[in-house]
Amino acid sequence: MAQYFMSYIGGNQPSSPKEGQKHFAQYQEWLASLGESLVSPANPLKGTSVVSPGGEVSVGGVTGMSGYSIVQAESIEAALEMAKACPFLDIGGSLEVSELVQMPSAK
Repeated sequence: MAQYFMSYIGGNQPSSPKEGQKHFAQYQEWLASLGESLVSPANPLKGTSVVSPGGEVSVGGVTGMSGYSIVQAESIEAALEMAKACPFLDIGGSLEVSELVQMPSAK
């Protein structure tokens, strides 16, 4: 079974702590619904910096990626169906879904 990387792009902050708690509960329910398909749940990102080809460093990301999850599925279509049910979409975010390529280990 292949593994898929779901990157969380954009999204709006909750308007209140209560709204944040509600969204977090929905997100936890979605993660639980993935069952054994979930390989690496809810990995939020912070403090992003970008290193350019010339070695310059700038603070802040260029993609708007705020986190990721890794799931396993029979096909990209199955992984996309999982993504369609994610409550992150309800707060104006989008998900990019990519198949992870297994690379040989370096020796």
